[in-house]
Amino acid sequence: MKASDTVLQPELRLQELLGSTELETLEVRAPAAHGDRISPTLATSRAELIQRQYADGFWRFDLEADTTIPAEYMLLQHFMGTVDAGRESRLAQYIRRRQLPDGSWALYEGGPGNISATVKAYFALKLAEEDPATPLMKSARNWVLTHGGAERSNVFTRITLAIFGQVPWRTVPAMPTEIIWLPRWFFFNLNRVSYWSRCVIVPLLILFARRPVLALHPQQGISELFVTPPETLVHIDRLVPGIRLKNAFIVLDRAIKKLQPLIPHWVRLRSVRRCEEWMREHMRGEGGIGGIYPAMANAVMALRELGYDESDPDMARGIKAIDNLVLDEGSESFVQPCLSPIWDTCLSISALTESGVPHDHPATEAAVRWLFEKQVFTSGDWEVNAPGLEGGGWAFQFENALYPDVDDTSMVVMALLRARAHLDPKWHANIARAVNWVLGMQNSNGGWGAFDIDNSHEYLNNIPFADHGALVDPSTADLTGRCIEMLAMLGYDRAFPPIARALEFLRRDQRDFGGWYGRWGVNYVYGTWAVLVGLDALGEDPHQPYIRRAVEWLKSIQNSDGGWGESCNTYDDPALHGRGESTPSQTAWALLGLMAGGEVHSETVERGIHFLIRNFEGLNGWKETAYTGTGFPRVFYLRYHGYSHYFPVWALGVYGRLKLGLPTCQDEIRAGGFIDLGRLPALIQSRIH
Repeated sequence: MKASDTVLQPELRLQELLGSTELETLEVRAPAAHGDRISPTLATSRAELIQRQYADGFWRFDLEADTTIPAEYMLLQHFMGTVDAGRESRLAQYIRRRQLPDGSWALYEGGPGNISATVKAYFALKLAEEDPATPLMKSARNWVLTHGGAERSNVFTRITLAIFGQVPWRTVPAMPTEIIWLPRWFFFNLNRVSYWSRCVIVPLLILFARRPVLALHPQQGISELFVTPPETLVHIDRLVPGIRLKNAFIVLDRAIKKLQPLIPHWVRLRSVRRCEEWMREHMRGEGGIGGIYPAMANAVMALRELGYDESDPDMARGIKAIDNLVLDEGSESFVQPCLSPIWDTCLSISALTESGVPHDHPATEAAVRWLFEKQVFTSGDWEVNAPGLEGGGWAFQFENALYPDVDDTSMVVMALLRARAHLDPKWHANIARAVNWVLGMQNSNGGWGAFDIDNSHEYLNNIPFADHGALVDPSTADLTGRCIEMLAMLGYDRAFPPIARALEFLRRDQRDFGGWYGRWGVNYVYGTWAVLVGLDALGEDPHQPYIRRAVEWLKSIQNSDGGWGESCNTYDDPALHGRGESTPSQTAWALLGLMAGGEVHSETVERGIHFLIRNFEGLNGWKETAYTGTGFPRVFYLRYHGYSHYFPVWALGVYGRLKLGLPTCQDEIRAGGFIDLGRLPALIQSRIH
């Protein structure tokens, strides 16, 4: 396995972590098990999680997407002229293994074939010299043709095909470079789209202006995947009867394409320069622009198209950030969409402390120190809608200074509280800055989004470029429940104005069947868990009808094996909510939600606990191949390899405490009373009253 240069291999072994203490006798603060049924499972899984900590104090598990990312990486290496034959062979092997029996490639484990993923996988394999006459390639080609051909691919795939000369650039939606100048009041501008959209779009604007075409040998092309000869394609985005807004944007797109040749050359050059400046301003860190692969790839391609090579510092850092995402494992390699150490670390801390590991344990203390080292105090794009708000959040990755997020920040704060970091006065200012930042990021509708304030202009999802449907970053129930939970741990109650507004948002956002939509995890089980634990931390009466509806829904969807599962297809068809094969992570979420709803002694919870015990595989933890993380609903999903390690530990630990009549670690924090971190800044005071 190749690790990032900023990452140390997990050299801190168990004996170094525990001293002379054996695994089975790890001293805990309070009993965390019930009888003999869960004690061995909890002790072993807790120790296994500690063992996975890296020497610097963090946890980082692999983050896996579908085959689109490794395929795009292979294509990028051809564009950059930096193909490593050995790595390409290993990436190709990974892609081959993920092919479905019908010849297609899916967006998630167990999912149906996807036209865009299949086209990119086929194209990458062909560039890797896979013989198109093999059964693998023939079945893929037949699948694509019977599903409408490569012309049915999404926008990002079409952009890739245009760059490699497989479709004309005219088939790609119009994105003039002059977008960079659009003012904030205009119906479309960069500040009205999400952080990930900005980081992807700006480098693309340079590519759209330059329209590069990489010449391929005829045998490398994929014209055989098209039903219509690709050179004859003109308008792929067609008018849809009855959808006026989408049709209006399609008409506007066609008009812009006709008007673009009229833009003066000097205006275009100046716009490209401004895009380059913006892009470089956002490439300064070691983590790459936005900390996400698509933006990183677009940025280095844009720099290459502008004539720069690896002697350029931004280009060199960008390429290194991309290579740090590659994992070489034996005969296969795959590419992560990003790195998740902050997320993995704060969740591991919460799982361990709730399962009885003391706050002064070396693993806990090392993780706390590392998290404080990673706190972000610099300004970022979020400040556009919050001028004067001080930074203080955490990002998802090792380094992403311009884009901390509410999700990580709230989870980190709760992990720090569980680790009793607030008992040390030297950390008060840091925690206060984080809490202040989260409060300042609350949306006007009472909820929280991930990266920006009031980034909810969802009409923009109708523009042809946004066929992925995730151009913006609106309030979501999962993040809102999490922020309520964080504030409740600090001692705020439902009379606190931000919490009062958040509760109103959650009531409005609850689905008819009782659950809440999960934006960042699959799906309603995830969202419902986040809300229920937030309401419980707040001390809300679990007998309230809206809470009971959520609890009863969770109970009703338990599988016959005692676990819970939900497929990514619930984003395509909400009527399938709560259906899917049981997974350890989703079972843990459901259990935590049910216990927060007062069901710790129910048969439902008992059966769920038995599911976790029965499926535990010793030092290998729990096996989970399902994708239970969400990137973009309906388009991009994630398999967090850490979810099956820390979430079950968390659920078992909470169950063990509650079953014995003991408070959870979170309960102990709340019982300590209001945590005074100092006065909130004037700006935040004005927003919360």
